[in-house]
Amino acid sequence: MSSTATIALKNYKKLSLKVAPNGFSFCVTDTLNDRILELESVAFNYTQSLEDQLWRTFVDYPALTRHYDDIVVLHDNNFNTFVPKALFDENFLGSYLQYNTKVFESDFFAFDEIEVHEMNNVYVPFVNANNFLIDQFGSFDYKNSNTPLVSALLDLSRNKEEKQVFIHIQNTHFEIIISHNLKLLLFNSFEYKTPEDFVYYLLFTLEQLQLNPETVVVNLLGKITLNHPCYEIAYRYVRNIALLDTQALQKRYSLEENSILENFILLHS
Repeated sequence: MSSTATIALKNYKKLSLKVAPNGFSFCVTDTLNDRILELESVAFNYTQSLEDQLWRTFVDYPALTRHYDDIVVLHDNNFNTFVPKALFDENFLGSYLQYNTKVFESDFFAFDEIEVHEMNNVYVPFVNANNFLIDQFGSFDYKNSNTPLVSALLDLSRNKEEKQVFIHIQNTHFEIIISHNLKLLLFNSFEYKTPEDFVYYLLFTLEQLQLNPETVVVNLLGKITLNHPCYEIAYRYVRNIALLDTQALQKRYSLEENSILENFILLHS
């Protein structure tokens, strides 16, 4: 196919999907003008299979059935671990995960290369979701959702001499990322039921890394606002805590702060 014909077939649209057992979100981007065309979230319940709820979502949202130049699927789970390139061996993917999640011989393992930060993210993808989406799209790229999350947050720590703490909050769990000038010092995920659970894990993590709550900088993103109970309780114990600064992204995409914070992963996929 000639280059002229290839360009004629391009529509300069990208579809990014984030799939989890409890929900689904997607973003349609105009890559030519760098604009967000659609941004939607759908809550799932546990009474139906993931495949059934994905099918229902594709029926309800026609944007998912259109043609796109690029399709990226993000598997939103914490069955993952980051491994430095120097310690990585593709033949032993399951071995890296056995210390922080239960793995089985029948599990399928994958990994995302993060070249610029010299590490790989090893994880267990949702095979049933991939199988469903192959029937819909034919082919696509897929990653663990924590790959674009950690990559983008590490970039924000560039030239920062002090250690940075980032917390990505979701409804039932949160990810904590600690960095120092492009280096990942810690990544972990905690389940929580109450704000007290949240602040306990936060303070415990800071203590383990010998970070002083009076001086360390903590940035919150995800499903979080200034009125969220987790923010309110953390504000009592951590002096320099704030919502992640999203002004640049707000200006770039013409989106509200809460939309940027909640969809930070999709926007960096």
